[in-house]
Amino acid sequence: MRVAVIGGGAIGSAVAFFLASDPAFRGEITVIERDPTYASASSALSASSIRQQFSTPVNIRLSRFGFGFLRDLGRHLGIAGEPPASAGLVEGGYLYLAPGDSAPILAEVNAIQRAEGADIALLPPPELARRFPWLATEGVSLGSLGLSGEGWFDGYGLLQALRRKARSLDVRYLKAEATGFGGSKAVRLGDGSEVPFDRLVVAAGAWSAPVAAWLGIDLPVRARRRTVFVADIRATLPACPLIIDTSGVWLRPEGKQFICGASPPENRDPDDLPLEPDFDQWETTVWPALAARIPAFEAAKMIRAWAGYYEYNTFDQNGVVGAYPDRPDVLFATGFSGHGLQHAPGVGRGVAELLVHGFYRGLDLGDLSPARLLAGRPLRERNVI
Repeated sequence: MRVAVIGGGAIGSAVAFFLASDPAFRGEITVIERDPTYASASSALSASSIRQQFSTPVNIRLSRFGFGFLRDLGRHLGIAGEPPASAGLVEGGYLYLAPGDSAPILAEVNAIQRAEGADIALLPPPELARRFPWLATEGVSLGSLGLSGEGWFDGYGLLQALRRKARSLDVRYLKAEATGFGGSKAVRLGDGSEVPFDRLVVAAGAWSAPVAAWLGIDLPVRARRRTVFVADIRATLPACPLIIDTSGVWLRPEGKQFICGASPPENRDPDDLPLEPDFDQWETTVWPALAARIPAFEAAKMIRAWAGYYEYNTFDQNGVVGAYPDRPDVLFATGFSGHGLQHAPGVGRGVAELLVHGFYRGLDLGDLSPARLLAGRPLRERNVI
């Protein structure tokens, strides 16, 4: 079987790794990546965090698998004669803060999470103040804290480890830009050459919709810019988890500093903005919310910022994984709306299983099937950051 993968980021490289690792696979794998420096790739520009605090079981299961994979990365992705692979995993937890009218929703979602085995505790404001004395709890009705299995990691390190391991298993990485299809079974490249395939995987991240359009498929995945700010407060916040404030602003430790950001309102979130930081967002949204929630942030200094794309699924903010109806030879792995990096291991394994065995042998990702798009059946994820 000849498998072509468009997109060599974390998702595409995870598919290639798991596929090449399957003893039942017979064939060749070509990953087409236009920029092996990954300068604008979401995998390299992500805040690189992992959580189990989702509202949909399939996302919780993907995170649980992903966390185990990261924890044991050296065993999975180690190569003889090279330093052990590491993703710098920090098990720091997530803390969701619910405003006054959202406590019932947080409790409802917590029941789903705990049913899936997630180690999540609900904490009233007095308990939050006891655990985190540097945190102001005004306007907070309830907090949801991940006690284990959540944190942050080196996303670029994960990408490179997946890529190195895949290449060691004879996966071919081709520096080229896919520009269309030459017939029904070949990817046409910018230089006019073609890569023939029996099965195609579209893992082009924020650029997946144009690839799908070559096939006559209207894929609701768009490039939405997100800015990440690096801040110095010259103070420590003991045991600080990744915090999602009632305002939607988030922050987490990054060494002795902090990174933080916020998703803009839907009516101010157009597609395909240039990858330039939105510095106004710091002054108007991010800093005021953090200064109100964490008094030490009143003296915060924004040191630098960068921007990356969410591969945002406008249909329901969940990933699109699997074969498209009427095109069983084309599989999608895209549209994760900000949680693709943490779910790359599980998605990679699942897509590889579909390619080799025709069904999911481990984690069932059927809820993410592209069929739901045509059926008008959204899988809503409430916890989108």
